[in-house]
Amino acid sequence: MAEMIEAGHLTVHAQLYRFIQEQALPGSGVNPEQFWTGFEQILSELIPQNQALLAKRESLQTLIDDYHRQHKKPAPGHYKQFLTDIGYLQPVPQQAEIDTANVDAEIARLAGPQLVVPINNARYALNAANARWGSLYDAAYGTDVIAEDEGAERGKAYNPVRGRKVVAFARQWLDKIAPLEEGFHQYAIAYQIQEGQLKVRLDSGKISGLRDAKAFVGYQGEADGPKAILLKHHGLHAEIQFDANHPIGQADPAAIKDILLESALTTIMDCEDSVAAVDGEDKTLVYQNWLGLMHGTLTTSLEKAGKQVQRAMNPDRQYTAPDGSSVTLKGRSLMLVRNVGHLMTNPAIQYQGRDIPEGIMDAVITSLIAKHDLLKLGKFQNSETGSVYIVKPKMHGPDEVAFTNTLFARVESLLDLAPHTLKMGIMDEERRTTVNLKACIAAARNRVIFINTGFLDRTGDEIHTSMLAGAFAPKAELKAMAWIQAYEKANVATGLACGLSGKAQIGKGMWPIPDQMHQMMETKLGHPKAGANTAWVPSPTAATLHALHYHQVDVFAVQNQLKAQAFDGLDDILSIPLMDQNRILTSEEIQRELDNNVQGILGYVVRWVHQGVGCSKVPDISNVGLMEDRATLRISSQHIANWLLHEIVSKDQVQASLEKMAKLVDKQNAGDPDYIPMTPNPDQAIAFQAASELIFAGTTQPSGYTEPVLHKKRLEMKSRVD
Repeated sequence: MAEMIEAGHLTVHAQLYRFIQEQALPGSGVNPEQFWTGFEQILSELIPQNQALLAKRESLQTLIDDYHRQHKKPAPGHYKQFLTDIGYLQPVPQQAEIDTANVDAEIARLAGPQLVVPINNARYALNAANARWGSLYDAAYGTDVIAEDEGAERGKAYNPVRGRKVVAFARQWLDKIAPLEEGFHQYAIAYQIQEGQLKVRLDSGKISGLRDAKAFVGYQGEADGPKAILLKHHGLHAEIQFDANHPIGQADPAAIKDILLESALTTIMDCEDSVAAVDGEDKTLVYQNWLGLMHGTLTTSLEKAGKQVQRAMNPDRQYTAPDGSSVTLKGRSLMLVRNVGHLMTNPAIQYQGRDIPEGIMDAVITSLIAKHDLLKLGKFQNSETGSVYIVKPKMHGPDEVAFTNTLFARVESLLDLAPHTLKMGIMDEERRTTVNLKACIAAARNRVIFINTGFLDRTGDEIHTSMLAGAFAPKAELKAMAWIQAYEKANVATGLACGLSGKAQIGKGMWPIPDQMHQMMETKLGHPKAGANTAWVPSPTAATLHALHYHQVDVFAVQNQLKAQAFDGLDDILSIPLMDQNRILTSEEIQRELDNNVQGILGYVVRWVHQGVGCSKVPDISNVGLMEDRATLRISSQHIANWLLHEIVSKDQVQASLEKMAKLVDKQNAGDPDYIPMTPNPDQAIAFQAASELIFAGTTQPSGYTEPVLHKKRLEMKSRVD
C-alpha cells in the first residue's frame, strides 16, 4: 500500500505530495495552504458536475440503444429527429466565432507538422521538443522516400550512390522553397551575401539572385563565406549548412553538408492516450517531466554507437539578418499538454476517501507547473504570449466543453492567472462533438486554439454509439465511407466558419505507419490541401518530411478559398457505416479481419499492462509496424464486440483467435528482454485477461473506452511485481 499524506480532506500519494510541495509550488507564487484548500474547493464543486455529465452519456446511449432495438431500418430524417428530441443533437448557435487572445504564432499564424508523444518517456519528449528542426538529408537517406534501386540501398555503411540521390532530392526542394531568378539550385557551386542579398553562383558561371529576395532572412558566419544561410517560405524556415571539410560537404560542389528544415512547430506532450499512468508513482513521473520541460532542464542519457549520450533541450538559433541586425529563432517546438478526459479517476489523490477525476487533477497540476513558464523561471520560454495550451480529449458535446471551460476558470482563480490564460484544444473525436462542433466551439470561444479530426477514436465512438444498429463494415472499408469523408470536411468548414484561420489550429490525424514515409508523403499532402494547418506525424523524421507539404501548399490561401464554402455534412455524418445487408463475407475474410484485430489488441495490451508502455510501434499480423495507442485499441475491441453481438463471429472463434495470436505476439516480442510472455498459459497472463475483457465485455464499456479495464489490470500487475 502506497504511503499517503493528508492535506485537508484530500489524501495524496506521498511521492506526488512531496513533488508538489518541494518542486511545483516553490517559485509559482501560490501559497501551499491556499493551493490545497483551493484544490479541494474545485473538487467539491466540480466532481458532482463531472459525474452528472458521465451519467448523461450513459443515459443518451441507453436511449439510442433502445431506438435501434425498435427501428432496424429507420429513415434518415426519422433518426435525426430522434437525436434532436433526446438532446443529442443540439441547436446550432448563431454566434460561435472564437475570440481567443495571446496565441503564439506557431498555433495562430503558421502551418506545420505536430508531434504527440508520451510525456512520461523523457527521451521521446526531448526528441519531440527538439524536432523543431530536422535534417532533410537524414530524413531522406534513412527512409523509403529515396528508392533503394540502382545501387542506392540502405546499409550500415554510408552509400555514396544513395547520398547523391538524397542531395538531388533536397536540391529539388530548394527550388520550391527558394526558387532562383535564373537556373536551379542543383547547379549551384557557391552561395554568398552581397549588399544584403543572397547570390548563387551556378556551374555555368552565371550569378543568380532569389526570385523572391525576401526569402533570404539571415546567415551564420561571414557574408562572403557563410556557414549557414536561412531561408523562409510560407512562414517556415530552411537552413542551408556549409562545411567543405565535412564528408558530405566535401563531395558537394557548393560545400553543402545538410539542409535543416523547420519541422515540428508544435508538440503535444501527452498525459493521456499514449501514457500508462495508473497511480501516484506514475502521475508523479508525468508531472516531473512536464516541469523539466517547462524549466528547460529535462535530460536523459542514452547509448548511441556504443557511447553514452546526454540529451537535453536545444538552445535557440542565432543568425545575422541581411541588414546586419540579429535574428533569433526558437530551437524547440511550442509545447501543448494533453490532459486526461472526464471519465477516469486516479488513486494518486483522493477526496473524502474516493479517487478524484484525473482530468481535474491534470488541469490543476499541469497548469501550476506551466505557471513556471509564464513567470520565466526556466532556461527557455515556451509561450512568448503568456498562454498555457491544454488539449482536452474525449469530450462529448458542448455541455462537456462548457464544463472544461468552467474548470479552467476555477484553476485560473486558484493559481492567480489572468482569465483565459489557459487555452483549450478540442479534439473532435467523439460523435456527439462532431455533430455539435459549432456549439462546442461556442462553449469555449475565448479559449479555443485547436480542433482536430482522427479516424481511430472517432471510429471507436461511432461503433459504440450505434452498436445495436447492425454489423459494421470491415475496418479498412470504414475509411472510404460517406460518414468519415463528411466528418473530415465538416470539421474544417466549421472551424473556418468559427474564425479559426489565423487564430487557431485546424488539425488532422496521425500517420500510423512510421516505416512507410514514401506512402506518407503521397497521402498526407491531402491534409494541407484540405485546409488543415497542422497534422500529426509519428516521429521527428516524419515531421521533417511532412514539413515539405507546407512548403508545397499555402494552407492559409487554401483556407481563404474554403471560407466561402459552407458545409455541415450532417446527413452523411449520421449515416451509420454498417455492412451492406446483402454482403456475404467469406470465412477467410472474417478470419483475417478477426485475427488482425485480435493481434493488434494483444500486441498493444501486453506492453501496456505488463510493462506500462502506453504507446509503441506494434507489428501487425503481416509484421508491418503500426503506431498503437488506446485509440487504436478502442476501435479494434469495439469492432470485434460488434461482430460478436451480430453473430458475424462466435465467442469460440474469438477465443481461438486470442490464443493463436498470443503465441504470435510472444514470438514477435522475443527480442525484448523486458517482455513478459502470455504463453504457454495465456489465461493466467494479466494482459491476456485484459484483452479478453475488452472484447467480450466491449458492449458495456463506457463509450467503448479501454481505460477502465487497462487501469484495473495494470494496477493488478504492479501489485504482483511489488
